[in-house]
Amino acid sequence: MDLPWNPSIVALDAVQAALVALPAAGLPRPLARLGGRWWALIPPASIVAVVFGITALPGLADGLTWLALIACPPLAAVALGWAMHGARPVYAVAVLPLGAAAWIWSGELGGHLCALALTALSCVTLARLLRGVAPAMLLKLGILAMATADAILILSEQLQQPNSTLVAARPAAELPRLQVAIIDPASMGYGDLFLAAVLGAVVAAEVSRRAQAGVAVLVLVLAVAFDALFLVLDTLPATVPVALALLVYEAVRRQRRRGRVRRRTAPMTAGAR
Repeated sequence: MDLPWNPSIVALDAVQAALVALPAAGLPRPLARLGGRWWALIPPASIVAVVFGITALPGLADGLTWLALIACPPLAAVALGWAMHGARPVYAVAVLPLGAAAWIWSGELGGHLCALALTALSCVTLARLLRGVAPAMLLKLGILAMATADAILILSEQLQQPNSTLVAARPAAELPRLQVAIIDPASMGYGDLFLAAVLGAVVAAEVSRRAQAGVAVLVLVLAVAFDALFLVLDTLPATVPVALALLVYEAVRRQRRRGRVRRRTAPMTAGAR
């Protein structure tokens, strides 16, 4: 069992929170034509499919680690060049030294951090694209559904073994594992990072960048507080703080909206008297 507030755990919490702050909003017009409500099923369906898929076919983990190795670097390049706040096309070349360092130092902390950067940035691109094609409300429900499924699978001890298999999988000796975020001794699944980026992409399309950063800080606070459960559990559903942050965000947003409506209607009511 990990101690709560272990530096490696808190560092992963910080990465997850940063992923809420990074995504920008918008989608190229040709891609907007692909929009549809069914895209919102990706978050909850992904965790269920991976867990039961690896349980039934353990060899699937090897395929997923190869998929991550191939897909994450170009997706990270798109994040640096387009999908994140402050992106510039020239920044995309940064994936080359990151990938090289992740490979050369694959068994060391520096290599793990470079691999984590590639993994996290790939989530930014996927999240912005997903928000661009999926309705916001359904995507928010998808975030809540994924966190609920994650918690149920962990509490029923159905996720731990497939997750261990996926974390241990390597595409080949010395190649980096991009299907998981590792800062020894802690690790966080790709889905945990992806869901945080999805929340960021949803928020980016609705509020200012400053407010988006505020939601990121909220995720960090909730995640660090949630880590106290490591006193009684070995594995925690890292998606839960993301879902809780969404609920707080929605409650505050609705309250402010009601306040604006009251301010607009008050003068009209006074005039009617």
